[in-house]
Amino acid sequence: MKSKSFHMLWLGQSFANLGDVFYIVSLISILYSVTESSIYLALLPFLNMLGRFISGIISPLILHMYKLKSVLVWSQFSKTVVLFLLAYCLSSQVASSIWFIIICMFFIAFFDGWAMPATDALLPRLVEPHELMKANSFVSVISETIQLGGWALGGILVAILGKQNVIWLTFALFVVSTIMMQLIVDKTSFQAIDVKQKTMKILLEGWVIIWKNPIFRSIHIIIFIEAIANVVWIAAILYVFITEILNVTEVWWGYINTAFFLGLILGGIICSKLSLLFEKAIKLTILATSVGVSFVTLIFGLNSLAGIALIIVFLSGLINQIKGITIQTYLQSVAFIEDLPKIYSAQHSLVSLAFGFSTLIFGGVADYIGVQFTFIVAGILLAGSALYLFTVNQRFSSKYLLNRED
Repeated sequence: MKSKSFHMLWLGQSFANLGDVFYIVSLISILYSVTESSIYLALLPFLNMLGRFISGIISPLILHMYKLKSVLVWSQFSKTVVLFLLAYCLSSQVASSIWFIIICMFFIAFFDGWAMPATDALLPRLVEPHELMKANSFVSVISETIQLGGWALGGILVAILGKQNVIWLTFALFVVSTIMMQLIVDKTSFQAIDVKQKTMKILLEGWVIIWKNPIFRSIHIIIFIEAIANVVWIAAILYVFITEILNVTEVWWGYINTAFFLGLILGGIICSKLSLLFEKAIKLTILATSVGVSFVTLIFGLNSLAGIALIIVFLSGLINQIKGITIQTYLQSVAFIEDLPKIYSAQHSLVSLAFGFSTLIFGGVADYIGVQFTFIVAGILLAGSALYLFTVNQRFSSKYLLNRED
């Protein structure tokens, strides 16, 4: 992967992701100091979901009018401008009300929603076909490493530098990210489309492509079920499981999260090192990991021993990562390169919506029926996804073509 543009993409995205973590850590501290209420803290994931969902809905219009690189650069630049306003107003106390902070949070998530499909669709254009799985694995490992270490580092920086200064540090990271993304060179031809008379058609185009193509439809049914089932791993449900079922202290919440992220990182490394093997057996890999992830989710929900839970959650992260990278690579390989932005726009909207509503539903199930039951339901859903894959496995060719010029 010698492409300079690929390096600019993952470096720029890494600075942006690290800044996102620091910014969230700072905002948690700021919101709690202003409100002393956990309700406002719960707004963070909700606003992230809402902002990204809304921008995901309209992103096809943006992607039809501008190049992927331009969308990525302007998305990050817009986030940088909003964060500058937030940092300046918090530092000078011009406007530090809770509603001003909330509005800034929403718009940062909104602009981030443009970047996600643009990044996923741009990556296959910057590497050689035979390097695609390795590139996806590498980017995933970097992202998970940032998630693993960023929260701890963010907390330390807030304690040392102060909340407002960490916001300014995030601003600096966003500036560097924007510059690096500007250095990306995408040689794929592009022709802007007049969207005035075709707005509804363009908004629905990604959904139509997914629905009409049996392979895309099957992949997104799996992704939809996963988005619902993976809600059980959010902090609110996992925290209750640790205290009520594993019967250990809060520190184990950190252990469990660390084990999960280490599994994700190792899964990405394995995919990178064995990319050729997984590509040759991509159909079998998708089927095997689908069964594996449902099994470990069920076992985790039925287990009550903390030490065993660490091993299970590590395996869950590892298998989920291999499955996710494999499906991502397969989709990028079989789709026409000009269709990928439309497909990813619909996909990110679908995941945001499913995850957002499932959070409320599973939260209610955990409260009124029991937190163990949520993992059993999630495991059954994932088992249903694996069974569905077996019934439609003939749609997935073992010798898929890496035709990105078609």
